[in-house]
Amino acid sequence: MTNLELIKKQLEIIGEDPDREGLLKTPLRVVNMWKEIFSGYTKDPKDIFTTFDEPCDQMVLLKNIEMYSMCEHHMIPFYGKAHIAYIPDGKVIGISKLARLLDIYARRLQIQERIGDQVTAILMEHLKPLGAACVIEATHMCMRMRGVEKQNSVMITSSMQGVFATDPSVKQELYTLIKL
Repeated sequence: MTNLELIKKQLEIIGEDPDREGLLKTPLRVVNMWKEIFSGYTKDPKDIFTTFDEPCDQMVLLKNIEMYSMCEHHMIPFYGKAHIAYIPDGKVIGISKLARLLDIYARRLQIQERIGDQVTAILMEHLKPLGAACVIEATHMCMRMRGVEKQNSVMITSSMQGVFATDPSVKQELYTLIKL
């Protein structure tokens, strides 16, 4: 069965007529949309690491990075913002690369907790910083559209490695900077 036939079958399962005028091109649109929103599967995060030798010892924080992902449990979107930080130990990365890393992991079937852990793990592996952190605040449509239907719920997760996990003053500085 082709991808287009699978989408037509899904339309039939929910009680729709895939041959009605408004749905004729829907299977192709859905397949193309999936290629876009699940593009993280086709990218290797290691490929975007271009580092620069820099004697920088200050916290580097990119905050309020818009993100969206698809819940692996219900295939319904969750979306929000992420804050990614690291403390260099001789190497820095272009700031846009932090947003690109987030997108590579978010554009897959996911859970919020895993995205943060994947971002901090790859930063620790390739930059060898003193520490890395990823704080994500997201709204989950599976909580709003179905199940408990809690309209104002926001999930916050924080993945901390290195000095962010071991030094309370560093963690506090991060949270202070996020609130600015």
